[in-house]
Amino acid sequence: MNKGFLYVGLSYFLWGILPLYWKVLQQVPAFQILCHRIVWSVFFLLCIHLFRQKFGWLKKVLHRPKIFLTFLLSSLLLSSNWFTYIWSVNHAHTIEASLGYFINPLISVLLGVIFLNERPDKWSWLAIGLATVGIFYSIIVFGSVPWIAFILAFSFGLYGLIRKTAVLNSLQGLTLETLILSLPALTLLILFEMDGTGAFGHLTWNLNLVLMTTGIITSVPLLLFASGARQIQLTTVGILQFISPTFQFLIGLIVFRETFTTNRLIGFSFVWLALIIYSVNNIRKRKPRIHTNT
Repeated sequence: MNKGFLYVGLSYFLWGILPLYWKVLQQVPAFQILCHRIVWSVFFLLCIHLFRQKFGWLKKVLHRPKIFLTFLLSSLLLSSNWFTYIWSVNHAHTIEASLGYFINPLISVLLGVIFLNERPDKWSWLAIGLATVGIFYSIIVFGSVPWIAFILAFSFGLYGLIRKTAVLNSLQGLTLETLILSLPALTLLILFEMDGTGAFGHLTWNLNLVLMTTGIITSVPLLLFASGARQIQLTTVGILQFISPTFQFLIGLIVFRETFTTNRLIGFSFVWLALIIYSVNNIRKRKPRIHTNT
């Protein structure tokens, strides 16, 4: 099996089962989990850089403020995505969170049209239209906007848009983003401890350990993805990305037993049909054509 395929598939699988991880920490407030995720990620990533002894990229950041400002924005988008996802899992909205990642590829297409002047073909527009119908159906039936799905889809879509043109690679970029967020995150954790609401050190030893490993579970899938994505076609990456929301959806439905009515199924079905059309169209476009001499 191609190593790239294995690495990317494993990264999406790990992202897909993250709800199980966050559910273990359900008694810890989502905002504190976010702060721990940031602080322990910085620690883990800096250990990797120390091992590799490669810090030259930091000079580039120090001499080019535009890079810092770019990653300041991306770090805010990333942290809002992380917080929303953790909160949704621990408040019984895992299925709605999965919807956000199901529609994320289509949101990325729209962002490409708006910001990069990309021109989708008719099949991509059909996919976007079907997904829109599914979302509006859900809004009409339930009388509320699926805000969790929208926040997750747009925050990650905008994050991807910014990182698409960023000059730092995945490891460097995530390190800078978590470094930017680490000072306020660490300050908040200290304040939580001072006012008696801090969780770390006041939980069982195994839950404290789970909090400490949030940096590893954050960084490892990204490093696997960054390594594997360079070795396989973009089309393959696009198909494999649906592993993550599929596992999230199944965990919410089967493990957490969240409510999934017939009306919800209808709304999701429009989105799933849209993704099938989108994926098949991308495969067809990238399929090499055979030229014959006549």
